[in-house]
Amino acid sequence: MIDLALIWDSFPSLLYGTGVSLQITFISAFIGLTLGSILGIAETSKSHFISFVIGTYVTIFRGTPMLVQILFIYYVLPQLGLTLAPFWAASMAIGLNSSAYISQIIRAGINAIPKGQIEAAHTLGFSPTKTMRYIIFPQAFRVALPVLGNELITLVKDSSLASIIGVMELTKEASVIRSRTYDAFSILLAISIIYLILTATLSFCIKKYEASLKVYV
Repeated sequence: MIDLALIWDSFPSLLYGTGVSLQITFISAFIGLTLGSILGIAETSKSHFISFVIGTYVTIFRGTPMLVQILFIYYVLPQLGLTLAPFWAASMAIGLNSSAYISQIIRAGINAIPKGQIEAAHTLGFSPTKTMRYIIFPQAFRVALPVLGNELITLVKDSSLASIIGVMELTKEASVIRSRTYDAFSILLAISIIYLILTATLSFCIKKYEASLKVYV
């Protein structure tokens, strides 16, 4: 049932698609981590207006399907004067969606840090900005790292949604091959194994990094 010859012949195309999937993953991870960290930090402020705006943003992106968000950015934004290539539209949508989740992860990490450390920093003359930058955020990031690692692994799988707007990532490459050969089982099995390898490798690297941090605790 498994056509190994087909898988071998398709390997260059699948390898190319894997590269595109990884690019989407890391670009969206950069967007998600950068914006999510900013939003998470901002949400800890005492401003009700800021908390409301961020809360609305998080509710929208967490409460609507990522697929709809990708389609919205790709098809609706051009009507507003902003046209993005399929690759960048997908990367931005996935990144913005991820930032909503990461903001809550970072916020929870910050709230897990004892308030006494903030008071001690103020006593030593640290400004609120320096307190967050040098004392609170590094500890919050370490606390949140396991969950952030899971989010990165999720992004690998979410990158497959880019296929809906024609991005030739791994799933789309497989779809093209399947439509040409009519062998769904072999090609889907192949990309499932590739996704499994990618996620398992990332999981291993993240755990190794977490272990290296514990040495300095």
